[in-house]
Amino acid sequence: MAKQTGIIKLKGTIGDISFYKSADGHLARYKGGVDASRIANDPAFQRTRENGSEFGRAGKGGKLIRNAIRVLLQNAKDKRVVSRLTRDLVAVTKTDSVNERGLRTIQDGNMSTLQGFEFNLNGRLGSTLFAPYSTSLDRVTGDVGLDIASFAPAVRIASPGGTTHFKVVMGATELDFENENSTFESAETAILPYDSSNTGAIDLAVTLSENSNLPIIQVVGIEFYQQVNGQMYSLKNGAFNALSIAQVDTV
Repeated sequence: MAKQTGIIKLKGTIGDISFYKSADGHLARYKGGVDASRIANDPAFQRTRENGSEFGRAGKGGKLIRNAIRVLLQNAKDKRVVSRLTRDLVAVTKTDSVNERGLRTIQDGNMSTLQGFEFNLNGRLGSTLFAPYSTSLDRVTGDVGLDIASFAPAVRIASPGGTTHFKVVMGATELDFENENSTFESAETAILPYDSSNTGAIDLAVTLSENSNLPIIQVVGIEFYQQVNGQMYSLKNGAFNALSIAQVDTV
């Protein structure tokens, strides 16, 4: 892999060289590789086909999760969240002890390893919110909750420079990986002043399906604002907003 320099940047293929753009800039690489038909049929590539099948399943699972929480994710994500989430879901798939290699799934793996996943490495919830919080889930009623005791924002939140206000957000989603469907509900506080005065107790709650047997993921986050002439603006276009998987529950 080589970096393209100069004024004119290329995209596409010239001979055996492919030119493309990534998060690392404009790159070029030698086309190469094994013929696709051989990979699809040659017994020597059985492991490759199995790995490819599970990688594809992880990719679809990551897309399902991202689409499910899109309302919150669009305000708190980094450029590599797709590849990072796919990588972690591949690892989850490998913990499936039910299905054969190549047929392993996310839902039959140990999804609890996703707990603590940060959707924005530029603003990690784990290094932003220092007020203790608790989550709750009742599968019978479908109720999912977040509770944070009263706290002083300037003491318990590490905010980016320029912050005048913030809000706490929470969401929960049921994920049907097999049918590629999901349901999602979210709740948030009002936009609160970022100062040394104690907030009120925060109690956010949403309701999903009753008696669901699907995996449920709960996310918690913080969004930062700057007040200018009485108007609230997302601070630095949300570059430092935090969103993290706070709870994973499977039947």
